[in-house]
Formats: sequence, structure tokens, C-alpha cells
Amino acid sequence: MSSVVSPEQVHQIVNNLHHDPFEVLGAHPVEENGSVKKWVIRAYLPKADAVWIVMPAERLEYPARSIHHPRFFECVIETNELSNYQFRIREGEHERVIHDPYAFRSPKLTDFDLHLFGEGNHHRIYEKLGAHLAEIDGVKGVYFAVWAPNARNVSIIGDFNGWDGRDHQMRKHNNMVWELFIPDIGVGAKYKYEIKNWDGHIYEKSDPYGFYQEPRPKTASIVADLDNYRWNDAEWMEKRRHSDPLTRPVSVYEVHLGSWLHASSAEKTPLLHGEGEPVQVSEWNTGARFLSYYELAGKLIPYVKELGYTHIELLPIAEHPFDGSWGYQVTGYFAPTSRYGTPEDFMYFVDRCHQEGIGVIVDWVPGHFPKDGHGLAFFDGTHLYEHQDPRKGEHKEWGTLIFNYGRNEVRNFLVSNALFWFDKYHIDGIRVDAVASMLYLDYCRKDGEWVTNEYGGRENLEAADFLRQVNHVIFSYFPGILSIAEESTAWPMVSWPTYVGGLGFNLKWNMGWMHDMLDYFGMDPWFRQFHQNNVTFSIWYNHSENYMLALSHDEVVHGKSNIIGKMPGDEWQKYANVRALFTYMFTHPGKKTMFMSMEFGQWSEWNVWSDLEWHLLQYDPHQKLKRFFADLNGLYKQEKSLYTQDFGQDGFEWIDCSDNRHSVVAFLRWSKHWEEFVVVVCNFTPQPHSHYRVGVPRAGFYQEIFNSDSSKYGGSNMGNLGGKWSEEWSYHSRPYSIDLCLPPLGVLVLKLDPLRAAGTTATIEDA
Repeated sequence: MSSVVSPEQVHQIVNNLHHDPFEVLGAHPVEENGSVKKWVIRAYLPKADAVWIVMPAERLEYPARSIHHPRFFECVIETNELSNYQFRIREGEHERVIHDPYAFRSPKLTDFDLHLFGEGNHHRIYEKLGAHLAEIDGVKGVYFAVWAPNARNVSIIGDFNGWDGRDHQMRKHNNMVWELFIPDIGVGAKYKYEIKNWDGHIYEKSDPYGFYQEPRPKTASIVADLDNYRWNDAEWMEKRRHSDPLTRPVSVYEVHLGSWLHASSAEKTPLLHGEGEPVQVSEWNTGARFLSYYELAGKLIPYVKELGYTHIELLPIAEHPFDGSWGYQVTGYFAPTSRYGTPEDFMYFVDRCHQEGIGVIVDWVPGHFPKDGHGLAFFDGTHLYEHQDPRKGEHKEWGTLIFNYGRNEVRNFLVSNALFWFDKYHIDGIRVDAVASMLYLDYCRKDGEWVTNEYGGRENLEAADFLRQVNHVIFSYFPGILSIAEESTAWPMVSWPTYVGGLGFNLKWNMGWMHDMLDYFGMDPWFRQFHQNNVTFSIWYNHSENYMLALSHDEVVHGKSNIIGKMPGDEWQKYANVRALFTYMFTHPGKKTMFMSMEFGQWSEWNVWSDLEWHLLQYDPHQKLKRFFADLNGLYKQEKSLYTQDFGQDGFEWIDCSDNRHSVVAFLRWSKHWEEFVVVVCNFTPQPHSHYRVGVPRAGFYQEIFNSDSSKYGGSNMGNLGGKWSEEWSYHSRPYSIDLCLPPLGVLVLKLDPLRAAGTTATIEDA
């Protein structure tokens, strides 16, 4: 029988030019008199010398012949029904038996999937695009799908086909997505997409939706199964679902996993305890191995728990090629970096955090991506994920590209990615990086280097709509989580709900407070009397957003010095200033974030290439500072007045903010329903003050529950011998007052003792 396939069709297959190889390859019925009596099976096997069609059920074998090309094979089989068949292939002196990928025509993607994706509303598109374990007609393998609408052709290349793009040519579905099921491969298979544009240029790309990647400098994606891990955090997840984080204590320890501690240093650091199960991870250029997610679970989690933080925030752990980017130039948005282990290893880390009562926040980077050849840039031979116009599509200062938020499929990629980390890895929050760079079209651009929006303004309306969408979606699926904006401008309603026109975050970093505080504490205390506004100004706008106070990694790099190095005075004063700053931070309205190394007073700047300076903990001042932070977190979590009303006007009240001559401020923090309150008095100069009178709202004994100048923290131990009785002396417009000793560069926190409250007021004569 003569072949029904034309030489031109064979030419298209051989040269990888056919948009739907299923039209030529695989099994095709031959109808005679209206019924199927024969099947034609065709295959292009570029390395095969001879091919036989194997019918396992019938225990039959049929030789195939070459037609139109020595590596293009065809076989005609006379049968009404064709069961699963296989190829027996001879390649030189070797033989192997495989299933025909073109025998499996059932697509995983439906037209409805593609419709939702096309309008930007397929929230779990990561379950369809990418590489997924599948079983079709009883045969196990991996289903691949990739969005590359402008590509001429797409193939899957990998270690299973010798990285040869001729072997597994994909078909284009609905003019949007390329797909193919490859039988007989599974977890651990390395792969990429070979994408050919209409000019014949070929690009080898990692999978945008890939769940796992090779350790850098290699760039292949790896097939992974994310559904095998057995979680043990059901109690945590259920409690989170019914809680409001805005009325809970949130004290975040910000960590870069690769530079917190290395394996080579772990045994030399006896002050860090914990067991970890090692797994195979990548190496530093210096040969110092990263700790694995398992090892970090054994060391980092106990350390954070000891210090009393409620959350760990991880600098981006999505896959990135360059260590020096700190993770902020992402190429694998759906892949936790293989530097520290496998996806299941990261699940274990999060699971262990939850079992120890610690939430996990992940830095998320939807604002830009790098130009690396294996990444998203120029993905299908066109500007697919980024804008074509460089005035919209490029961050020249950062050398990165900007997502095209106006394209539905790109927006869907990012929205589903945010949801993915909550869904598959049970994270508790995202900290969205560089929001300001997304919201303004002229961000870091000179005149003539940017394009206005449709109304002639500088606001990126498409980016704002994207942020509203992503926040609406993640809170709809996962109530009780955190979505934190690093936004440094006066864009209104960043942390307001989307239904009132806000961007939908529930927290915004207070960058103004951070700059004011670092400027204030960086100056000689004598000059602080002229800058009282630095301390008080944040309260004026505190109720406009839900603020998080953050002293982050950005403040301890690029010549800025670490926190303790920013402080003036001798060594004692530097430590005292640090304690005063952070006590004011933890008593000021707003949730808290601080970067690793601040808690024990590291002197040098953060260096992404090395460990923190753990050796400092052998010295008494650093140990005492670490104890200070543990106690400060304990105070914060213990006192409802310090966290239940961070964002309402009833949660904060000045007692006196006008004593700039002494650089002293005093204020009240009230709990919800006004059931409890604390008095906070800050002295920001090295000059102590005896008999400093502060007005209070109620009578009784005010216990000194925290003193940043305590000797156990390295202070001078000045204070009030445990507390003071109030007096019937109206002061600061209050009916009562207390006479305090204010320690140098110290902050006092006092609380009315309920057992010695009303009816026990001391008289002036008694005092």
C-alpha cells in the first residue's frame, strides 16, 4: 500500500516546522467502505536505524519502513482496533523499547482552561501548564504544556532524548499553548523547551511553570511531584483561617538563608543548637556548603523561637541564577531554589515552622525579571512577558525587564504564582518587593524615557489593577494571611480593601518612619532636641494605612553600616541607642520586621557571600543584646495593648510629645475595648532625669515591666525599683501622675497593676 503522507509533510516534521505533528505522526485509521480495517503508524526517530511496531497484547511485531526520509518510518497494520503499541528501536548496536508519545492524544488542557487563561482568571493554571505527572490509557509519563503563542515551533528537550529537539515536537493547542505527553519518564527528569521563532532562531528556555530547577549555573527544569508530602500543620492552618493578623502580634525575623549560616561554620557555632538531616545541595564558590532546608529547620527555627519572633521572612527563595541578586532577579517563579534542597525539603521547613508556632513570609518579586537567556525574556522569540517598548519594559538602573501587566496571560501567570505559594507550600504571607517601581511609569526614568498612561499621568494603571487582582484572589482563597507592600511613596490606600478602591494589601512598610528614625538616631543626642518631629511625625499619618515598621536588609548594605554602627557615641552609648530605638519601635503602633544580625549587634554590613558574625556571641555585650531582643519580643506578645489596636485611633495616645528640650516623649498604648494600657516613656539622650513627672489616666501602682537600660541588657540599671504609685497630681491633662527616674538613652514601659489599682492612690505628702 502506498503512503498517504506527502513528502512536504515529512519535510515539515524532519525540519521541526509542523505546528501539529499529530496530524502526521502516531496512529491513523484507514477507512474502507465506511469502516476501519487498517491503521497507519508513523514515527520520526532521528537516531533510529530500524524500527518495529510491537503489539504487547497480541505478542506481535511489525517492521516499519522508511519513507521520504531515512529516519521517517511508517507501518500499516491490518486490524479494526488498535491497542497500546510500542516501538522497538535499533540505534547502532543498541536497542530500546518505548511508547509512542504521539499515540496519546488526550489533552490535559481544555478549551475552558484556555478561555480562563486568556482572560487572566485561571487562578490555578500552574496545575495545567508546566510539567505534570500523568497517566493516559494506563501508561505513566509526564504531560508538558507551555504558553508560547508566537513561536514557530516548540519541542521538549531533556536528558531522556539527548537534548535533541527533533524527538519530542509539541503541538499547538487553540493557537496559544503547546503540549505533549511523553510516556515512560517521571520525577527527576531534566528538561527545557526548545523554541523556534519565525526567523529560525532557536531559544532553549527553562519552564516558566516548572516546579524545580537544577542548581546554578545549570538551568534545566526538573520534573517534580508536589503532592506527595504529608503535611502536619492542620491545626495551624485552621487557626490561621479564623484569625485576623492585624489584631495579632507580628514580629518578623527577616532572613537570607544562604548567608545566615553555612555548613562549614555550623559546627563552630555552639550557641546555635538543633539537629538537621543533610541533603544534597549546591556549593558556594568558596566550597562552603549551604545549609539544606532540613538543616535550617533544625537550626534556624529553634533560634527564631528562642528569640520570640512570630514569623520568619525569607528573602526570595524562588529560583534565581545569581547569588549576588539576593534572590530578587527570579527566573523560576514556581520553583523554590535548589540551593538548599528539593521542593519537598522546603515543604518540610515550612511544616516545621508551623509546628513550632512560627509563620513563614516569602519575599515575592512581580515587579521585574532578569534578561538571562533561559528565563522569561524574549520567551517565544517575541516580547511575551515584557513590554516591547523599552520605555515601558526595561529597568535600566537594575538591568531587568518589566512585566506587561496589561496582557491577561502575563497577569494570570503572576496571580497564579502568588496563589501557588500559599496553596502548595502553606506559606503565611508575601512581602511584595518594589511596589513603587510598579506603580509609577516614570520610576527611575528621565524625561523622554517613559510613556504616560491613557490620561496623561505617571501612574501605571495596569500595575495597580494587577495588584488589586492578586490581593483579591489570595485573600479569597486564604483568609488570615499577610500581604505586605514595600511601597515608599504616598500612593493612597495601599493597605485598604479592594472593594473601597484600595490596592488590597493588609500591611504596608512604613518607609517614612524608617528614614526618620535612622536619621534621628544617627545624630549626636545633643542635636536631637531640634529634631523632635522625627520621632512624632509618624503618628500624624499612622491611621492612613496599616503600617509595618521595618528595619530591613536594605538598611545594612552598600556602605550604610549595620544598625549598631549607625549610632553615635562610645560603645556603651551605641548599644543603649540600639536598645532605645528598638524598644520605641516595638511600642510604636504597627507590626514589626527586622533583619538578621541586628539582634546580636553585628558591626559589619551584611555580606551575602559569608556567614553572620556568630563569633561575636562569645562576648558579653552581644549576648546581652540578644537577651534584650528575646525579652522585647516577649513583652510585645504578652501585652495586648501593643498589638490589638495598631491601626485605629484608639490604640495610641500622646501623654506628652513636646518636651524637645530633653528629647523625651511619653505615650499610652491601649488594648481593644480599653481594657488594658501601658505607659511608655522614652529618653533619647544620655542625660538621666530624676523626678520626671508623667501624667497617667488612672490611679494605682504602675509596675515597670520593661526597662531598656536594665543591667541584664548591658545598661546602667537606672530605673524605678519595680514601679511607682500614682499621685493625685493632675499633670499632662491627666487626673493623676507618676514621678519617674528616666535612665539615659532608655525606654520605660509601665503597666497599672490590677491588684493595686483604684482606691490605692498615694498622696503628694506620702510621696
